[in-house]
Amino acid sequence: MLELRVIPVRGMGDIKPGDALVDKMLGALRRQRVRLIAGDILVVTHKIVSKAAGRVVPLEQVKASRRARRWAAQHGLRAQVVELALSESRRVVRQGRGVLITETRHGFVCANSGVDLSNVDGGKSAALLPLDPDRAAAKLHRAIKRKLGLFIPIIISDSFGRPWRRGLTEVAIGVTGMRALKDFRGKRDPYGYRLKGTLEAVADELACAAGLMSEKLLGAPVCVVRGYSYQRGRGRARDLIRPRSEDLFR
Repeated sequence: MLELRVIPVRGMGDIKPGDALVDKMLGALRRQRVRLIAGDILVVTHKIVSKAAGRVVPLEQVKASRRARRWAAQHGLRAQVVELALSESRRVVRQGRGVLITETRHGFVCANSGVDLSNVDGGKSAALLPLDPDRAAAKLHRAIKRKLGLFIPIIISDSFGRPWRRGLTEVAIGVTGMRALKDFRGKRDPYGYRLKGTLEAVADELACAAGLMSEKLLGAPVCVVRGYSYQRGRGRARDLIRPRSEDLFR
């Protein structure tokens, strides 16, 4: 790998339930005079995947539970958003100071179960995470292969916070067509030391690279990553979730 390029894809327009995302992407790429080539990777923000799949909920239709109303009132939050966060969770990991950290049904640990009001409709509705992001990525991958005859790995990304660190970074919540992890264990570094625990989360790193070029306010929900020598394989975002047996914080 000599050079890594990240090309933001703009001009897809607002995504509505039932929209064919691949057609929207390819149309925007044509208008930008960018052609996908073998070796490219597409990083797609989960928001447009959720919108196309109808995973958007008008807040006025959400009936908040007593638990959600009480927590929201204590911390100046919207009870409907709290209710969605609770209903989309498998368990509450930590709750305090107005912050709700949950584990989603997918196994992701994040704030508010990934429920998000940004880039939806001005705060009237909330976007939920895709039901199965790995499957959604595979669907996009197959559609591109049918239309272009190209093998293009897909990463679906979202913004997560991190324990002990301020700010958000992108993570891969859906992966297909490539291995999500690169295993260096057993290999020797330039000084001859045999690596024992180096398992690189390349799908997360690629999602972060795309995140630099598709900031929330730029209107570029898709990026082409070009120049990275990925490993083909049946990678999944769930491969990135630390197993309970290795988790010292559960």
